[in-house]
Amino acid sequence: MKRRVSFAVFAVVFICLMSAGFAQAQSSSTIAPLSPAQGDGTMLLTVFLRHDQAKNLGEINDQLWKNGYFDKFPPEGVEVVSWTVAMGIGQIITLRFPPEKLRAINVALEQTAWGPYRTEFYPTYDYKQLAEQQRKMMRERKK
Repeated sequence: MKRRVSFAVFAVVFICLMSAGFAQAQSSSTIAPLSPAQGDGTMLLTVFLRHDQAKNLGEINDQLWKNGYFDKFPPEGVEVVSWTVAMGIGQIITLRFPPEKLRAINVALEQTAWGPYRTEFYPTYDYKQLAEQQRKMMRERKK
């Protein structure tokens, strides 16, 4: 828990520092600033499903099936943007949805994934276009 809080604090500080540097660099540039917001009324959420390493894959899948996970997650109206496995961690899922679906996502995971997985949730936004823009701007910047 202590490590998770430390990482979260680090992440917030890092993002603030990067945003401040990016904003300062943008003010002296001709590149128009972009908004990280979705703009379509949806939000992104990254979910970490950390494996219970005391159980093998068969035991995890049996518990998920008994809990109704495969029928309830993701809830209707929620788009799966990506679903990856990180060896030694578990599954990392990024979801796009209207904000009113947040509770349905939380309840579906509480009812079905707790036990086989430890869950972590991170509000997320798409940074790819901003990162590409910043990279271009910084490469063009005079030293």
